[in-house]
Amino acid sequence: QAQLVESGGGSVHAGGSLRLSCDASGYTSRPRRRYCMGWFRQIEDKQREGVAALDINGVPTYSNSVKGRFTISQDNDKNTLSLQMDDLTPEDTAMYYCAADSCWVLAEAWGGRPLSSAGAWGQGTQVTVSS
Repeated sequence: QAQLVESGGGSVHAGGSLRLSCDASGYTSRPRRRYCMGWFRQIEDKQREGVAALDINGVPTYSNSVKGRFTISQDNDKNTLSLQMDDLTPEDTAMYYCAADSCWVLAEAWGGRPLSSAGAWGQGTQVTVSS
């Protein structure tokens, strides 16, 4: 069973909205220390970058490029992580990934550091925004 499975990607016009979901039941079903989850994206050959994440208390953090347009949320049992994306622009076109790891490692991943052996990436879901 895959640990993280994304869905909800697609193609929209600029100004449109999409909602991404990450089924984390394969990750959360195993006994783990405290962990955090977040969304990352990779634009073509560029480095993967952090988009939004929740800290251990559920407080969200957003990259400057999406702040005010994207909203991250998690259901009560933490089995589903969502990303509501509004007012999309062509610059948001990317492969979007769900990720989970210890909170410190996930924060380091925003800067391009790899996840630990206890972390996981989803397979990604493509978002394409046309002008």
